[in-house]
Amino acid sequence: MPLVRIDVGEAVKREKKLLLADAVYDAMRATIGIPEGDEFVMLTAHADGELIADPSFMGMTRTGEFVVVQITLRRGRSTEKKQALYREIARLFEERTAIAPDNVMIVLTENDLDDWSFGRGEAQYVLNPPAGAR
Repeated sequence: MPLVRIDVGEAVKREKKLLLADAVYDAMRATIGIPEGDEFVMLTAHADGELIADPSFMGMTRTGEFVVVQITLRRGRSTEKKQALYREIARLFEERTAIAPDNVMIVLTENDLDDWSFGRGEAQYVLNPPAGAR
């Protein structure tokens, strides 16, 4: 049930943005057990000066291809699973789009079952919790 937001510069073409979305989804399926079809992604392109990142913070070498991936998901994954997710996203971005791992910032925000409504003004996971969450 993750909600993914991917922010890029406006120079990134639509096709490349779609590859980024697919890469995040594939990485989540491979590392943190996201079920098939659970894909909700917002792709946002920013004009020059609207996506700001220090080019060398934490020892990175960032360029104009800087990408921010924000994932909101249910609480409970181990640090090891989260690190595997980070590695897989960076690997797939580089493999599929040639975006260097130094240009990939990933932020996870965790919440609980009652923090989600998928429509109809209902908290579906409160009314019908997914397997393993009961």
